[in-house]
Amino acid sequence: MFRPLRPHQIALDLSLAGVFAALALSFELSAGGGSITSYLPVTVVALIFTTALAIRRLQPGLALGVAWLAAILQMLFLLQPGPVDVVVFAVLYTSAAYGSRLVFWWGFGSAIGGAVVITVYVFGVLASTGVESLPLAVVVLVAALFALLLSWVTGALVRTAIRGRETRRAQELAEGQAAAEQERVRIARDMHDVVAHSLTVVIAQADGARYAAASDPAAAAVALGTISTTARAALADVRLLLTQLRHSQAPGPQPTLADVEALYTQVRAAGVELRVDVDPAPAHEQPASVQLAVYRILQEALTNALRHGDGGVVSVRLAWWPTRVELTVTNGRTSDPAPGGHGLIGMRERAQLVGGRLDAGAEDADFVVRATIPLGVES
Repeated sequence: MFRPLRPHQIALDLSLAGVFAALALSFELSAGGGSITSYLPVTVVALIFTTALAIRRLQPGLALGVAWLAAILQMLFLLQPGPVDVVVFAVLYTSAAYGSRLVFWWGFGSAIGGAVVITVYVFGVLASTGVESLPLAVVVLVAALFALLLSWVTGALVRTAIRGRETRRAQELAEGQAAAEQERVRIARDMHDVVAHSLTVVIAQADGARYAAASDPAAAAVALGTISTTARAALADVRLLLTQLRHSQAPGPQPTLADVEALYTQVRAAGVELRVDVDPAPAHEQPASVQLAVYRILQEALTNALRHGDGGVVSVRLAWWPTRVELTVTNGRTSDPAPGGHGLIGMRERAQLVGGRLDAGAEDADFVVRATIPLGVES
């Protein structure tokens, strides 16, 4: 399988191979005997080595095989080692740097095998020396082994650097995708909290206005005013969330404890008898993440009370202890929220994001939401 190369890389490799072929043939032919029988083997070996040089980055495994073919023909023709053999170093480098795992180890084996073969060829075939040349043969073997392995090791180091760069790039991409997914989840959670609460209030007010229209026009007018105010606030929040979806920017302003009273007012305006007990009260400014979590949990719990409550008293209790805040919302129920609903999941996620926990479920005739959030933990 061919490696994907840019056009300028292919052009560079072909140009380099062309220049190499011209220089190698000029040298080899000038050193030949001048006959066709001496020119032909040199030309064939030089062209095959040139082919290996041209495709070394495009197909390292094929280039390694072609280089071995050229070396074998060189030995069959009993040619002396020459400048064309430098191609072997380039091919070993690319087999280690860019080849597959199999080609990588074939290159390693070729470096060791090539050193042995060239030593045997020079001292056993070309020179036909005796035992007295053994020390020199050992020196040549070590030198060839060092040179060939140096090319392979250099390619292996480049391979490691490339893999490291690819790993970092993949990690950065995964981190970016995870951050984007977290942001989408946050926006979806905020969208659910805003829309679900606001629509629940609007529906409750609309039902109240419809029943009161005939007997108490003033109450109907108040309900319509509440509907208008709630819908406008929800529209502003939705526009803000949509803006965050369209543009990469920091999150917009988020609700704080100062907005809790407005939330209570909306719920009471929907006809719910709401009792709030804050004891002890917060002693100092709380982290923004804790304030947002408390607000959103209260918002969703009160929305559930409007949807599934029996119309009786809804009680909210907040206790701001030095190390934690405890939140409890209790209401009578006509039905329970769906266990897998987004509301309960969203409340638990809100609590978990700031290191807390939330439990929600039926207790006798009531539905109770209990959350405990540690203080001083900025998310």
